[in-house]
Amino acid sequence: MIEGGTNSGAYAPGQHPDLPPPKGSAGAAGWMRRNLFSSPFNTALTILAAILLYQLITAIAGWFVLDAVVDAGSRVECRKAGDGACWAVIRVRVNQFTFGFYPADERWRPMLAFVLMFAALAPLLFDKTPFRRQMIWFAVAYPFIAGWLIYGGFGLEIVDTQSYGGFMLTLIIGITGIAASLPIGILLALGRQSRLFSIRIICVSLIEFLRGVPLITLLFVASTMLNYFMPPGTSFNLLVRVLIMVTIFASAYIAEVVRGGLQAIPRGQYEAADAMGFTYWKTTRLITLPQALKISIPGIVNTFIALYKDTTLVVIIGLLDPLGIGRAVLADAKWNGLSTETYLFVALFFFFSCFAMSRYSLYLEKRLHTGH
Repeated sequence: MIEGGTNSGAYAPGQHPDLPPPKGSAGAAGWMRRNLFSSPFNTALTILAAILLYQLITAIAGWFVLDAVVDAGSRVECRKAGDGACWAVIRVRVNQFTFGFYPADERWRPMLAFVLMFAALAPLLFDKTPFRRQMIWFAVAYPFIAGWLIYGGFGLEIVDTQSYGGFMLTLIIGITGIAASLPIGILLALGRQSRLFSIRIICVSLIEFLRGVPLITLLFVASTMLNYFMPPGTSFNLLVRVLIMVTIFASAYIAEVVRGGLQAIPRGQYEAADAMGFTYWKTTRLITLPQALKISIPGIVNTFIALYKDTTLVVIIGLLDPLGIGRAVLADAKWNGLSTETYLFVALFFFFSCFAMSRYSLYLEKRLHTGH
């Protein structure tokens, strides 16, 4: 008997080779048939969606790329050259968007600090980094190295923080807040569950107060009122004040996320640790905290993304973040009226930054997945 081109009688029972699936039922064609053209109604919706997507993509591509103007000296020249986006404003002011008013001949310093940041993050984010143990020591020293490179001193010219701006300022505030708020938030979460009443009430009060006050209010306090609480004659740098406020604000939210992870751990694990004679800190370090952090990864990264986007609020107190630089650029008569291009450029920067953080979160969840 010939079956599918194969003589079935030549094989013992149960040993017949698998036959290929019918044509059109597997691969890309099969997926399209099941998901896009499974019925007349789905076929009509697919065709309609394809038409709308084609029109949308061609319109965006035309405005964004094909008809865009990159080389022009003003908005008027852009409009004469084409009907698309006027990216000339970004090309002309890209250094200002990146560094703010940082001195041009010293911009190699923040650029070097930015490159070294990836070397410092690699051993912390990826466990297969070559020479990971040695690189962790560099990661510990990196905040001091970056501060020395960007601010100066010890052989480098001091650059006042009032000159910082653009994406550089956003990265300074965002990365500092993220790096400092995680350990502080963990300590606050542990303190909130402490058996010592004094420690617990202090942590609870601090967390609830910070979660009940908008960040913009804390930034106003940092910019105007904080000096009133300092000794007379004390001058406290505005950027340092902002970093402190952003860090403690994010710490309160991290603490609640981590506390949720701690509460998700079965009580039996605490009892088993007590039965084995583990101390509180040994139980926390080896059993409860690693599991809580694993459970809390999505919430922690979500808090980090929110903090990173909230750095734009510093424009309210006079710091020139990318939005502040954009307002300064649009105040120039030559580029007035190009708010769409200016703010879209800033939005794309934040999108790709936040998207990278979210993708790393997914990678970390998959790597730590234990199948439970």
